[in-house]
Amino acid sequence: MAISMTPAAEQHVARHLAGRGKGIGIRLGVRTTGCSGLSYVLEFVDDAAPEDEVFACGDVKLVIDPKSLLYLDGTELDYVKEGLNEGFEFRNPNVKDECGCGESFHV
Repeated sequence: MAISMTPAAEQHVARHLAGRGKGIGIRLGVRTTGCSGLSYVLEFVDDAAPEDEVFACGDVKLVIDPKSLLYLDGTELDYVKEGLNEGFEFRNPNVKDECGCGESFHV
């Protein structure tokens, strides 16, 4: 099982960690919500829990809990700027369907 980040995502997270003054990376997870059933959750991580899977992505770490890993295997996290919009984009090969608003997905 593997999860990765593009250089743009790595740089974005590293800048925010430097601004915070602490942390090892970000936690990527899923939660039950939305029209299609699941949505992504991102939060800063200061320390990984023993049961977490940790993926080194350059100078930052991507931390995933075991339950979320089942839905996220193979996902690439990118940070995209398009015009005035910017944000994380998830390239998840497990997604079978997404809701019309783009806020949730189904595997």
